[in-house]
Amino acid sequence: MKILNLYACLGGNRYKWDEVAKEAGVNIEVTAVELDPELAKLYQERFPNDKVIVEDAHEYLLHNYKDFDFIWTSPPCPTHSRARFWAIGSNGKKPIYPDMRLYEEIIFLQYHFNKKYVIENVIPYYEPFLNPKKRGRHLYWTNFNLPNNINERKLQICAGKEELKRLCKFHDYDFTKYKGKQLVLKIARNLVDYEAGKTIFQTVLGIYKQQNANQTSLF
Repeated sequence: MKILNLYACLGGNRYKWDEVAKEAGVNIEVTAVELDPELAKLYQERFPNDKVIVEDAHEYLLHNYKDFDFIWTSPPCPTHSRARFWAIGSNGKKPIYPDMRLYEEIIFLQYHFNKKYVIENVIPYYEPFLNPKKRGRHLYWTNFNLPNNINERKLQICAGKEELKRLCKFHDYDFTKYKGKQLVLKIARNLVDYEAGKTIFQTVLGIYKQQNANQTSLF
């Protein structure tokens, strides 16, 4: 099974996929696309068997989507977030256009990709478009039914120095390894919960195996 993991960051969604694939008896080949070279390097260290590409994920999707059986994409969320909206006026923050790559990818995959996909983003400050499924603190656009409970864990947010420590424990990753240009706390806060990623991937693999079984029964 060939998988495309876009805006891969440090692979929060991907963390438990090998475990799920092994249990299901399915071989997976993951291609991860991440624009930040430091994040891409750390992702490769974390998942040495994945193919990691340092490139614009939005453009990569457009030209390579046909090569994959399953696509997970998490386009940038800050311009859609309620936190960014509520902060307008403080510390010189001004209104900005929402980054419409999110909706470009939703429409593109809905109409051009006939296999399974997940598009994940935050709950925005406006009424979202194109019928997302709300699960926990996030929205998901998919072409398959998600479980009502995707086992997303809740993290008690705290201020100050303890927050990063808690996030490291929560995601089972030492974010202090990151030496790039982005804010470490921003990366840690935005990482997808691996339990949610696990449950969604289990759902996809169940569909994938059933489709293969149905196809085999035709011959």
